[in-house]
Amino acid sequence: MARTAILVASGTVLAFFAAQALAQTTVQPSPAWTLALPSGPDARVKITEPYARMVARDAYFWAWPMVNIYNRRLAFKAAPEVGLMNGVLPFAPLNSLAMLHDYVEAQQRWVACPNQDVAYGGGIAALDETPVVIQVPDFGSRFWVYQIVDLRTDGFAEIGAMYGTKPGFYLLVGPNWKGEVPKGVSQVFRAKTSTGFVVPRVFMDDSAEDRQAIQPVLSGIDMYPLAQFDGKMKERDWRKLPTLKSPTGDDGANETRWVFPDKFFDELPAVLADAPPLPGEEARYAQIRAVLEAARANPAIKAALADEAAKAEKELIDPLLQFRNWGLQVGNNWSTTANNATFGTDYFSRTAVAKSNILVNAPRETKYFYQDLDGAGARLNGAGRYTVTFPKGQTPPVDGFWSLTLYDAQHFFVPNDMKRYSLGTKNKTLKYNDDGSLTLHVQAEPPAEALRTNWLPAPKGDFTLYLRAYWPKTPVVDGSWVPPAVQKAM
Repeated sequence: MARTAILVASGTVLAFFAAQALAQTTVQPSPAWTLALPSGPDARVKITEPYARMVARDAYFWAWPMVNIYNRRLAFKAAPEVGLMNGVLPFAPLNSLAMLHDYVEAQQRWVACPNQDVAYGGGIAALDETPVVIQVPDFGSRFWVYQIVDLRTDGFAEIGAMYGTKPGFYLLVGPNWKGEVPKGVSQVFRAKTSTGFVVPRVFMDDSAEDRQAIQPVLSGIDMYPLAQFDGKMKERDWRKLPTLKSPTGDDGANETRWVFPDKFFDELPAVLADAPPLPGEEARYAQIRAVLEAARANPAIKAALADEAAKAEKELIDPLLQFRNWGLQVGNNWSTTANNATFGTDYFSRTAVAKSNILVNAPRETKYFYQDLDGAGARLNGAGRYTVTFPKGQTPPVDGFWSLTLYDAQHFFVPNDMKRYSLGTKNKTLKYNDDGSLTLHVQAEPPAEALRTNWLPAPKGDFTLYLRAYWPKTPVVDGSWVPPAVQKAM
């Protein structure tokens, strides 16, 4: 018995130590295992039409803003020279820009929700072709900012009054550029995509005097390929630009169409190549590319993608035009956003903004508030008369300027005899009430003569109010200040 017990005990000890040794041994997998595992969807696999439709619907919503900017790039590529498209909008070949010398005209339809507080510029940088130089003149005390976004409409450069940017030259480069930065360039900004959109905005009072005073400042704004950089400030009189024909159809009341469901998935490969995946998006790209490969081999799948794109446009995208359908609700039926031009992987907000008011500034540059409804929750309509009253000392707190703009239901100006589409800092004749408050009158018919300096003309039908706070102060940014309700007169 004793011998048996000793053998059993010895066997137990040996087994314990053997187990310990095995536990400490790393078993190396066969290299063939790793090679046999695909990194993503296998494009050779036959897929079902319902699966293809599911991927298509998601991809359409996700990539809609990028396809929008991509098609704008194609339009700018068609510009024969720097000029004004239809005599109204900045239009220039790739890697250059054009500037307005006055407010944008009411008839433009290329970009929804324009404003008449600034002189706009516009140009597209094809950073896969060349880096571009951004020229910044001395703006003095005048408010200014250059909005610079990538294909995703995310900002990648901070150039403006709120950033303390000094006059000089700044370089925009693509994600893979490794060239030498020339002497005289103050700073380099690297995009995550091969396409950049540059939109200078320079504040201008609504007065003949300031329209003249701003011209020397505007003349120093420019963008050009790095090869043209010589360290000297170039100047151009933007009042002397030729009128260029539009490459798109712009005759309707809606915004010019930039995304076409029937062409969407044909354009998407180029868009994906322009904008490499953000961290975590690799699987999304692989999934979409596998479905696109299946569509190339199967006409039925290709037709299903186009059909699903048309459905997504109607069911998912179209409702985002109306501000009351989405956004951060801040009170008094106003809504806003908190991550403009910094969307990252917030795909919903990116697409909602792209559909309703694309090319918005980052929060430090501008805060936007949207309003479709009066204080009682009814749709704003020209059949009613409305007031917006800011209590004493409670106009939007800004270091730049503020304005209240009126748009029709499609988010464009409605022509009126006064050519007045907004009120705010630019208007030096606004009349304050005896108690120090400021009341703006929004209605279709002219109010009493004494109130007309504060009158914002409305159309006969539905309309939207849109409040901008450029270079907002902390109360605007942190939400402790919100716009007052839009009150309907009884």
